Amino acid sequence: MVDVALVAPAEVTEIVSPPVRVNPRIEAASRGDRAALTALAEELIPRVRNLVRYLTKSGDIDDITQEALVTVLRSVPNYRPIGSFTAWVDRIVVRVTYGELRKRRRDATHEAIDIEAVPAPVDPASVYATRTHIAAVLDGLPADQRFAVVLHHALGMSAAEIAEEMSAPLETIRSRLRVGMQHLRRSMNVSNEGDSR
Repeated sequence: MVDVALVAPAEVTEIVSPPVRVNPRIEAASRGDRAALTALAEELIPRVRNLVRYLTKSGDIDDITQEALVTVLRSVPNYRPIGSFTAWVDRIVVRVTYGELRKRRRDATHEAIDIEAVPAPVDPASVYATRTHIAAVLDGLPADQRFAVVLHHALGMSAAEIAEEMSAPLETIRSRLRVGMQHLRRSMNVSNEGDSR
């Protein structure tokens, strides 16, 4: 037999990342500067609204956008520049939107059909019309599938990250992604066939 000598582990040194440079407006907003908070809010409104739009149905957009933006602005002092600021904002918006939808689902006994949410014919050459159509098709998905699809394809989150974010098993998220994408493909194909007639 060979004697194996116990070797003391090498001294562990702390790895220090270089300091991350934070946008001065974010730093000022985190200190409570009202002008910086206002400028930051104006900058974030389109991003927050678009993300909420992709995650929810038409009637809820403004209320949830406002709630999400208020939450983001109140949380700015807690921001730590470990990752990108926009990714941090996106996570807050997703959490607020998901929470609001769950709360509303609990409160609602049934959901009326919103005639304005029915998509109008789409001009495929127009980017705006295409986005509007995709948003309308996303509205046809159940909320859990819509969240999974948007988080994966719009925000680039992995299935594992989505599972953690939504507190759901990984296989459930994979199933939601698969079924949601199948539904979207069918809806887009039906729409394209209707446009060519």
